[in-house]
Amino acid sequence: MRISVVSTLYKSSPFIAELVGRIRTEVSRLTDDFEIILVDDGSPDDSLRIALAQMAGEPRLRIIELSRNFGHHKAMMTGLDHAGGDFVFLIDADLEEPPELLSAFYEKLTNEQLDVVYGFQQARKGRLRERFLGWLAWKMIGMTLQIDVPRNHSTVRLMTRDYVQALVRHKESKTAAGGLWVITGFKQAGLAFQKGSRETTSYSFGARLFTLLDSITSFSEMPLYFVFYVGLLVLFMSAIIACWLIARKISGHVLAGWVSTLFSVWFLGGLAIFSIGVVGLYISRIFIETKNRPYTIIRKIHER
Repeated sequence: MRISVVSTLYKSSPFIAELVGRIRTEVSRLTDDFEIILVDDGSPDDSLRIALAQMAGEPRLRIIELSRNFGHHKAMMTGLDHAGGDFVFLIDADLEEPPELLSAFYEKLTNEQLDVVYGFQQARKGRLRERFLGWLAWKMIGMTLQIDVPRNHSTVRLMTRDYVQALVRHKESKTAAGGLWVITGFKQAGLAFQKGSRETTSYSFGARLFTLLDSITSFSEMPLYFVFYVGLLVLFMSAIIACWLIARKISGHVLAGWVSTLFSVWFLGGLAIFSIGVVGLYISRIFIETKNRPYTIIRKIHER
């Protein structure tokens, strides 16, 4: 098997037929020896039915049907684990990332003897609010993570077999794909492309926020150090204020001020709750990982 193309399906029914057709056309420019793997991540629409219908015209299509929705990252890793090609092309099914990138990726990978070529946006798309929130998220990632995650990188990438075999060894239940792609190592380089846009997206603001938290808590200890140093600073400041109040009391000044007392109580209470929450995120990850549950559960593999 020369090239494996992997994509995941979740509310992807409008794009599947075009996706398979464009992939077949693009891969055929490089080789006739290829396979297309679509992973149905428990999609609530008729994505599975439409994907199965494509098998009549494309015998090299395989569909991995998961038993439920496990999430984009786990579905991708399941597809990569079943890919048998010397090169593996990973792409989202919504066609925001054009399948025609494969030829350019392949040329760069072979000419520069790389293991991974990934796509990235030179400028983020969307409205001002979306661009600002994206900039803020990447700023937080850059400040907290010790690894260098490529800014505005996308799912689409071409990988060698050796890299994929190393990548799928990561089996954390709670993690972020962007960090795993980096810490796996090997020779990687990016290629800029113009990402498309569609009106609706399956990634809500809440989902993006959870992804950001997973990215930070999976690859950085900085939040824990932040809590420690903030606690140390508050302890030092409270000691200074206590000494100042005692000195004023001894000198005969009346210590009045319910406002300052209430402010101190609310501030320290909020700080304590925030700190417990940060530590709780890390403890919850330990709790989930120690269960050692299956990464994904495959209901059926459809193939000819």
